[in-house]
Amino acid sequence: MKALITGASSGIGRDLARSLAARGCALILTARREDRLRALAEELPVPAKVLPADLADRAQVQALYEAVRGEDIDILVNNAGRGLFGPFDETSLEEELAMLDVNISALHILMKRFLPDLKARGQGHILNVASSAAFLPGPLLSSYYASKAYVLRLSEAVAEELRRSGSGVKISVLCPGPVSTEFDQRAGVSFSLPALQSQAVAEYAVTRMLQGKLLIIPGAGMKTVHVLQRLAPDKLLARICWHVQRRKQG
Repeated sequence: MKALITGASSGIGRDLARSLAARGCALILTARREDRLRALAEELPVPAKVLPADLADRAQVQALYEAVRGEDIDILVNNAGRGLFGPFDETSLEEELAMLDVNISALHILMKRFLPDLKARGQGHILNVASSAAFLPGPLLSSYYASKAYVLRLSEAVAEELRRSGSGVKISVLCPGPVSTEFDQRAGVSFSLPALQSQAVAEYAVTRMLQGKLLIIPGAGMKTVHVLQRLAPDKLLARICWHVQRRKQG
């Protein structure tokens, strides 16, 4: 097997690489920080190619696909993501659009490019990393939450198209709650709920992806929250989320 992992330089992406490598999967690693990618590649027990790219730049996303399209990728892991904290009318438009380019556009482009290749081979996996934020309105992190809802709904829709067509390609979407990574520092927040360990989340995600599971929610607590939030009206959820979010600012 061979996998392409975006956002592989830290956090869940780095641990997904380690988990797949432990299963003998060769890797292509991409992120902005080349030094971290090379350090990761050196520690892995499998061949690992490093291709630095800024996925906020659509031209670089397209170039990434062209660079690896002949590599017979079996697994596409869309893990790269950004966040931005603050009231919608106060956050930087430039930063927000860059976040949406990474969270939505890059993922969309790579899915669009790789899916026909995987279908032609009759098998493969796409793992899209979303968040428990995908299930909720997210005041003070509004665009981030909305971007993860896009990832979830796109994944679910394409998975059904593949099922209907009888394809052997499987889509999975990972929706963890808080995870202990560098993400919260870059987004300008601190978690107000207990965070899971990135390594455990990655291992669980890889196991469930290889089982062909669509929706992957690590942790019994977050599974319970997911069930309970479906019973509450969106207006109430938005108010609850606002009270939770306002405690995140560091």
